[in-house]
Amino acid sequence: MKNEEKITIYGTKWCPDCSRSKRLLDTKGLEYVWIDIEENPDSAEIVRHLNKGLQVVPTIILPGGKILAEPSNSELVNALI
Repeated sequence: MKNEEKITIYGTKWCPDCSRSKRLLDTKGLEYVWIDIEENPDSAEIVRHLNKGLQVVPTIILPGGKILAEPSNSELVNALI
């Protein structure tokens, strides 16, 4: 499966919202690509580009290209439906 067909999460290890989003996807049995923007500085630039210059985590890209920035659990679940 190509990355464009998977969920991609840009985040940091210390971010509680990132952990919450990953936990939600894990409980639903959904695969995702995790990218730590502190370990991969180029990805931090991608996050800033997607969020109009802001480094917002988690930034989640869904299959089809929909982008969610700091979504609540209900926003994430609704976007997955």
